[in-house]
Amino acid sequence: MNVADLKIKNLVEYNNQIYTISEIFHNVEQAYFVKIENDIQSISVPAASIKPIKITEEWLEKLGFSRTYSSDKSIRYERPEPFIKYDIDLSSRKILEGLKIYGNAIKCKYIHEFQNIFSSLFGKETALHYGYLKTES
Repeated sequence: MNVADLKIKNLVEYNNQIYTISEIFHNVEQAYFVKIENDIQSISVPAASIKPIKITEEWLEKLGFSRTYSSDKSIRYERPEPFIKYDIDLSSRKILEGLKIYGNAIKCKYIHEFQNIFSSLFGKETALHYGYLKTES
């Protein structure tokens, strides 16, 4: 992953497990590393070795979205804030798919991207259900 896209508290995948980034640093050779943590361990790994987590319906629910519409062409998820939606386009063209904020489409395919957008807009971290992250003000 590109270290420029990462922030502390982003969720990422490493060795098929979910981790939270707790530190971003570089060594004397200028290679970037991240310290990642989960309930089992805390380790430092090269930033290039972690993977983004793709947004799925399951992850949308963990991010506080609820399914509000479903048809044979699309599925819509909405957060409690009335201006944040995520559409899943079931057609092969995928034209309507993605995050919508105030009606504007925003490129957002991965969990860390949503976390960064939410943090930038609201000045706080997203609350994730099932214990992945807690809400912070």
